[in-house]
This record gives sequence, C-alpha cells and structure tokens, in this order.
Amino acid sequence: MTKNLIIQNIGALKSHLNINYSIKTKTEAFTKQLFYTLFDSSADLNSSIDELEKIFKEISKIACQKPQNVCDSIWEKFLSSLPLVLEKLNQDAQFILENDPASNSIEEVYLAYPGFYAIAIYRLSHELYNLDLLLFSRLMSEYAHQITGTDIHAGAQIASPFFIDHATGIVIGETTVIEKNVKIYQGVTLGALSVSKDMKNAKRHPTVEKNVCIYANATILGGETTIGKDSIVGGNAWVTKSIPAKSIVLNTTTTEVKVKEIK
Repeated sequence: MTKNLIIQNIGALKSHLNINYSIKTKTEAFTKQLFYTLFDSSADLNSSIDELEKIFKEISKIACQKPQNVCDSIWEKFLSSLPLVLEKLNQDAQFILENDPASNSIEEVYLAYPGFYAIAIYRLSHELYNLDLLLFSRLMSEYAHQITGTDIHAGAQIASPFFIDHATGIVIGETTVIEKNVKIYQGVTLGALSVSKDMKNAKRHPTVEKNVCIYANATILGGETTIGKDSIVGGNAWVTKSIPAKSIVLNTTTTEVKVKEIK
C-alpha cells in the first residue's frame, strides 16, 4: 500500500471526527496557571488572571457549544466563582492537616498531597461542569486522573471539608453526593450498579453523609445506596444497600497466620 493510499484511508476513517487535539494541552496549561494564581503567594493576581482569561477563551472557542458571545461571557461567571472555590479548598487543606499525622505543615498539603490536588481540580472542574462546559471539565478531571490516579467526575457534589489520603485508585462517579467531614482512603470506589445509557439523568452513584470514614479498597455502589452519618466502612467492604447512621461495616474475610515449622 502506498503512502498516498494510506493517507487517503486514514483521512476517510477520521472524516466523521471534529477534534482539535490542542485542547488537551491548553487545558493542562490552564490548570497549572490556576494553581499558580490561587496558591502561589508571589503571584501577581492581575496579570495571572489576565493569562487565565486568555487561555480560557482559547479553550472555549473549541469546547463551548454556544454562540461565541455567550462562550466569552462564561469566563466572567467562572472567574466570580474562584473566591468561594478557594475558600473551600483552604478548608479541605486544613482538614487534611488536622487528620493526617504524617502531615507537617499546611504548605506540605498544598504542594505535596495528591489527594488535595485531586480535590482542587475537582472543585475547579465542577464549576466548569455547572457552566455546561462539559468537555472542558472532563479534560480537567482526566488531567487530575493522569497525575494522581484519582478519578473524580466533575458532576459529583462534594461538600467541604473533604479528606482524601494517598489518593491512588479512587473513583467517584458523576451523581455521587458527599457531605462534609468525610474521609476516604486509597482504592475506594463510589460507583454505579449495572446501568444503561437511558439512565444518564438518573442518580446512579451513592450518597455519603457527614462524618463518614471509608477505608482502603471499599466499594460502594448504586444511586439508592446511602452511607448514614458517623459511620465507618472498613477496608475491602462491598456495599450495595443503605447503611444506617453510626454503623460499622466490616469485611468478614479472615486472615490466618501460621508459624513455619523449622526442620
């Protein structure tokens, strides 16, 4: 097969697509600029916000499915949301500092905790989701997924403060609701039971009430599943039904320890 024929075949196979791949790198640049603006004490806020606006509007030209004047006006709405988002993130960081004995300073939480990074990108992408910039929000979420191994859908509703420790392998679905003072550890899944496409607008993921702690590798599934307040879900637990308040959920699998016989 000649080069020209290969080019023709590839062109025909991708003709149904309308993808501008630069949106991925622009979203990553926007996310980095957001972090610099919100968390670097030396950042010049005026010039940093101008740079954010420039990148935002470059992305919205590709990602926004509305008339251009409407897309441009969305920037003002997103910008106005940033003080409240930062207030919530400051609460999240303090909550992590207070609950993780390994944390040494608030600066360490901001700079070195993948759980905080994942929460921060979730809160920022959630604002984009609420503004109906769905592709933009999804690309930001996937950037966090790539960096931290944590997959939080931008549509989830997560109150502040919120604690994620270690972060790796966590999945939080689109219609999940998490109330304040919840702590979760690595490998936790807040997911859906088997669903079909026609359930897109239905609640498919669990509700976790306030002051709940969910330990590593627990799996909680279903839109009607609620973990009642002040409960503890143990590691490796499998939950598909609601749990009353002040419950302790344990995986009953036992581990045996045998002493080796010395010959």
